[in-house]
This record gives sequence, structure tokens and C-alpha cells, in this order.
Amino acid sequence: MSKIAAELVKQLRDRTGVSMSKCKEALESANGDMDKAIEFLRKTGMTSAIKKEGRDANEGLIGVDEEENALVLVEVNAETDFVAQNAKFKQFVRELIHQAILAKPASVAELMRLSYVKDPSITLDQYRSLIVQSLGENIQVKRLLIIPKSSDISLGFYSHMGGKIVSIVVLSGGKGHESLARDIAMHVAAESPEYLSPEEVPTEVKEKEEEIARSQVQNKPPHIIDKIVEGKLEAYYMEMCLTRQKYVKDNSMTITMLLEKESKEYKYPIKIQAFYRWKVGI
Repeated sequence: MSKIAAELVKQLRDRTGVSMSKCKEALESANGDMDKAIEFLRKTGMTSAIKKEGRDANEGLIGVDEEENALVLVEVNAETDFVAQNAKFKQFVRELIHQAILAKPASVAELMRLSYVKDPSITLDQYRSLIVQSLGENIQVKRLLIIPKSSDISLGFYSHMGGKIVSIVVLSGGKGHESLARDIAMHVAAESPEYLSPEEVPTEVKEKEEEIARSQVQNKPPHIIDKIVEGKLEAYYMEMCLTRQKYVKDNSMTITMLLEKESKEYKYPIKIQAFYRWKVGI
């Protein structure tokens, strides 16, 4: 056939994001037919993606957004931070969030089986494969969280380091406390608590911490050892349990004291129902 026009190659690149050379190859293979060229790229894109599946992908971004009825969190991984900062990668994350908000899938697998809204002839996973070919790295959707909104909770989220760390706090006590939930979410991002309260620390973890504490105490009377161990466990709770931590915006109070202050002001109990802290690659 005649030489492929540069404008046609550019149109295919704009539609697929694939390199100019690959677009030219696809158009030549399809004798200039745009639809057939796109089909060619999809097929080769899938092959390219499979070859890259085994590579480590520990960088990436955590996207978060909300609408009237739900808050959505999704982590997408790439091999390098360079690709994670690419505009095409960020757009892929935004589109996943958009479709998750619309469809509210129960899992990552269910999300990736959805038809891509901008091109229903392919699934989101096939769209991911095109992004893999375009950016040249393994790209994986690692996890998804959808939190339904209701009249008896307040939700707040905080994104740190450009989406490398994202935290969410769910408060019971009704709507209207989103600002407080966001402040506590910011605290969670900064202080990395592992448990909500001492009561939620697993028994085996408590026993291990007690064992370590006792091994650090030598040549003391038993009752003194018990008090020292108790103090060390309390220090552990203050470090690892959200409700016992000093509030980052006012270290004169703990998170529990902050909640008590808010509850007193509104004359009904406000408590942390759940919290989440995601860090890319972990």
C-alpha cells in the first residue's frame, strides 16, 4: 500500500498512547485501517503486558475520591516512580476510581473485568495492557476499598506525598464531623498507628511485647518488675494504638481526649469506627 500519512499515525497515537513507531507498524499491518490497527495494538499490547507481568512493581500511586454515596481508594503499582509520575499513568488511576465509583465492584478482579467506559469494546484490564505497552513497565492494580456513606457516620481522608500515603478515618456519631475525621486521618498518615486501641492488639502481640519487656529488666524484685513491664506495655500502646497517641496538631491531648472534647461540644458520643492507612508498595 502507499506510505502511511504522518497525520494518520498521529491520530492513532492520540487514541492509544502507543509510540509513533508502533502506531506506524500497526497501520501498515492494517493497510491504513484505523480500527484494524487498534485491534492489532491491543493484541500486541496484551503480549507485551504478559511479558512484563513478572517484574516487581513496588512504586505507584494511591488514588482516592468520593461522591455522594461512597468513598473509593485504589492503589496502582508501577516499576519506577518515574512512570508513576507520568500523566498517562495518573489518568489511568483517575479512570479506575471513576469507574469504581460508578459500578462499586466488590474486588479488584471485578473492577478489571468492567468494560472501559471510553471504549466499551475492551475491558479495564485490556486498557491496562495498552498502558503497559505505552509506558513500558509492569502496571498492576493492587487493592481497592469502597466505603459506603450513611447518615450515621462521617468520613475524612488525607493524601500525603502526592498519593504515596493515603489514610481514611470513619467516625460514628452522624454526619457533620468530616473536618474532624480529616484531621485525624492526617494524624494517622503522620503517626502510623497499627491498632485502634489496646483492646484490639492481638493477644500474641501483647505476650511478645511483655516477654521483650521482662527480658530487659534484671535483678529487680518481682513487684518492681511487674510495674516496669506494665509501664513498657503502656508506652507500646501510646506508640502503636491510635486512641492513645498524642494528637499531632496539639500534643497536649491524646486522640481519645480530642474525641471526648468533640463529644462534649455536640452532646453525643463521637468515636472512631475504623481507620485505614495505605502506603504504596506495602
